[in-house]
This record gives sequence, C-alpha cells and structure tokens, in this order.
Amino acid sequence: MIRGRVQGVFFRDSLRRLAERDGIAGWARNTPEGTVEAVFEGDPAAVERLVAFARTGPHDACVEKVEVNEEEPEGLSGFSIR
Repeated sequence: MIRGRVQGVFFRDSLRRLAERDGIAGWARNTPEGTVEAVFEGDPAAVERLVAFARTGPHDACVEKVEVNEEEPEGLSGFSIR
C-alpha cells in the first residue's frame, strides 16, 4: 500500500513499466482512499528494486508511507493496472 500524493501522477503506469522491464508479475490499482495498492511477484532482488521505487515514486508523486506485507505468491503472470 502506497500512501501520499500517488494518484494522478502516473504512479501505476510507472510501476507497470518498471515491472515489465524487470520481469515482475503483479498488478497496481488506485483505491477509493487515495492510495495505490500493488502486488509484486518475481525475483526477490527485482521486487526489492520496485519497492524501493515505490518509496519515492515518479516525479510528481509525494510518497508519505509504503506498507509492505509479504504473502505467498499467487502465480501471477504479466503486470496489469486495475
């Protein structure tokens, strides 16, 4: 879960582009509360790079907090914006 000014700043698309570049599967979506929720699956080092990006976000974002919860992989393929 990514909190702050994270909607309307191409956050989800930036995550998608980076995930596709690094072979990470998963998804990202805006929530009604104004946050971005995302799920990443793949190589642990690549996932950590994507989480590190989420802590700063794209140029116009202002990330206040990133909450990370590890879960069992779902076997996702590709990366989608929901």
